[in-house]
Amino acid sequence: MTDAPELYVTNLNPRFTGVSATAAAVLAEQVTGLRAVLVGHPLPGCPAPVTRTRALALSRVAPAGRAFSIWHVRRNPEMQLALFARDVLRLPVRIVFTSAAQRRHSALPRWLIGRMDAVIATTGAAAAFVPGCRAVVPHGVDTRRFAPVADRGAAWRATGFPGEYGILTVGRIRPEKGTDLFVRAMIRALPDLPGAVAVVAGMAKGGDEGFLAGLKAEVAAAGLAGRILFPGEVAAGRMPALMQGARLLVALPRYEGYGVTPIEAMACGVPFIATRTGHFAEFAGLEGGNDQAGTVVALEDWQGAAGAVVALLSDGDRWAAMAAAARDRALRLFGVEREAAGIRAVYEDLWAGR
Repeated sequence: MTDAPELYVTNLNPRFTGVSATAAAVLAEQVTGLRAVLVGHPLPGCPAPVTRTRALALSRVAPAGRAFSIWHVRRNPEMQLALFARDVLRLPVRIVFTSAAQRRHSALPRWLIGRMDAVIATTGAAAAFVPGCRAVVPHGVDTRRFAPVADRGAAWRATGFPGEYGILTVGRIRPEKGTDLFVRAMIRALPDLPGAVAVVAGMAKGGDEGFLAGLKAEVAAAGLAGRILFPGEVAAGRMPALMQGARLLVALPRYEGYGVTPIEAMACGVPFIATRTGHFAEFAGLEGGNDQAGTVVALEDWQGAAGAVVALLSDGDRWAAMAAAARDRALRLFGVEREAAGIRAVYEDLWAGR
């Protein structure tokens, strides 16, 4: 009998990214039903990680009752490490890869993905770009960590930011994420929303520092330096509290594979406005009915986004209805337990030899 892990979840990126957030939420669920270890860098709410060397050593022994362990990977370097374990060291492992990209992968990722034992896509659109897709399993969020608070105003004051309430965007500061579109939308919208403060929660890295400097100059020229704030990256442990204090999340990327921040906001009872990319339209519930949780505008349409922000935040009844629908949809459709169950089904198929 052996206590060798059944599952190795890799996190080789030292920065906390959207991929990190989804991996953390799922692993926190998985450890309740599987002997699972985290490999690489820490993730909030997860077991302390082991090193790559330790993970390879542990993988030399198959887990009890299984012919092999599973390495679940989400990035190129993680696929490479898992392939080294399986194909070079000949360890008893199989590899599962999650793909969110809704565009053709470049040559190296295509080669790596083609050598996975199973591929999980987060959407039907993403599944069309990967070979051997076993299942479509949408990302979910931990609806216990991301949950509404009784006093949103007090929660906002606790963040330390000024203003009566916040409009939030989260993610790397760069053109692909549409940070410039958010800034332009806020420059237009904030004069009509005297109590609002806009917060860009994210960092500019490397070559994007000049892009950030240009955005700050635009904000200063508009006289809004005290109302459009760039605090840098917000630690993962602080993100639920920031979401709980905000009144609206805005996500205007030019491209997004999936995009988890709107459903984190929804789980906190916060509606969102986003561009038509990623999985945003499905999050919003645009099929009609009374459970719409967000509004979607065309790519690049920062003017439309600004108008939608003002219209929603100026109509208390509509905002309250969308906030309630946001929480309800998050609970019914986007809880992380649903994602963990879908992933577990893929693992079980592999262990059963299917």
